[in-house]
Amino acid sequence: MNLNGVVAVVLALLAYAARRIYAQNRLLVPMTLVQKASALGAFCLDGSLPAYHLHRGSGTGTDKWLLQFEGGGWCNDMASCLERAKTRRGSTRLMTKWEVFSGILSNNASLNPDFYNWNRVKLRYCDGASFAGDAKFDNGTSFLYFRGQKIWEAIIHDLLPKGLGHARMALLSGCSAGGLASFLHCDNFSKYLPENASVKCLSDAGFFLDERDISSNYTMRSLYRDLVSLQGVEQNLEKTCTSSLKLPYLCFFPQYALKYINTPFFVLNTAYDVFQFNHILVPPSADVHGDWSHCKQNPAACNANQLETLQGFRDDMLLALRGYDKSRVGMFINSCFAHCQSESQDTWFRDDSPRIHNKSIAEAVGDWYFNRRMSTQEIDCAYPCDSTCHNLIPKP
Repeated sequence: MNLNGVVAVVLALLAYAARRIYAQNRLLVPMTLVQKASALGAFCLDGSLPAYHLHRGSGTGTDKWLLQFEGGGWCNDMASCLERAKTRRGSTRLMTKWEVFSGILSNNASLNPDFYNWNRVKLRYCDGASFAGDAKFDNGTSFLYFRGQKIWEAIIHDLLPKGLGHARMALLSGCSAGGLASFLHCDNFSKYLPENASVKCLSDAGFFLDERDISSNYTMRSLYRDLVSLQGVEQNLEKTCTSSLKLPYLCFFPQYALKYINTPFFVLNTAYDVFQFNHILVPPSADVHGDWSHCKQNPAACNANQLETLQGFRDDMLLALRGYDKSRVGMFINSCFAHCQSESQDTWFRDDSPRIHNKSIAEAVGDWYFNRRMSTQEIDCAYPCDSTCHNLIPKP
């Protein structure tokens, strides 16, 4: 074997060893089914019991709690909900019974310096309406539960006697559809906890815009309208918000709900969120000829007109977030092409994690939660200025 061959073998062995070490060091947390959920009428789409994963805090973190809503899109009609009920997005029977906790859920102080020893909980998502619906469907042949609101309540009531009810500090967070759930349940969460507790909320990639797509249609608005109607969500939306709008279902959009949230809130989002790029700005229905396919797969392949459209989307997001007092709303809006950055260790906190003004996401969130800095609103310059980005673009 020549020298190059030896080097290749050594590198392969080192890579294998690194993967083994990583696998052995991963924090795997078992599932807890909420056995009393049936008494509250709290069921997943298929009628299975809701669930969560809890990793107990230690030391100074025993009276501190971090709850993380799982994400995973939505279903807005019977066909999509019936299909979803047959998957892990609609049934705890089909979910993994152990979950890896990383990023904001990690128990490693060097990887999650502010929250590593807190009680950390991942709420499994199985209702298809960001934990906000309260209805059911039964035509004699098919049956579906739309009980996201009751799932939320059942999980909270299961956690309160386990220590949540005596929390001194708490953070309600979520990613994607779970990030949207953080907006919907933030103030309600604070009402369950002691009056003297420090309670705050965080949304990661959940600031979905009410935006026209490239064909001038409100594709996302149509999806949310049907979802709110089907799953009985409107009754659980913020009442002041719904009474102030001619279309009450719009309060499902964070940009309309945020100003009515009293609990301190942190918005973590990319200005070029790849989910919103693919489903709000340029959904398949608006790009039937695939003119945007190369741009979606690689931002460097976008032409001048496409880049102008993307910059317009960023401008609209920043406009929707403008004017909030820094003491009430913190934010980290970077210019990466990604979706969800708090649960992945690569983007949450590592030497090469994304940064704004040399501050990582974990540092920005920690500074905001613990009031360590005066400025808690970090906004990136426009693409392609940020060389720290991890562009996490899903393969087509």
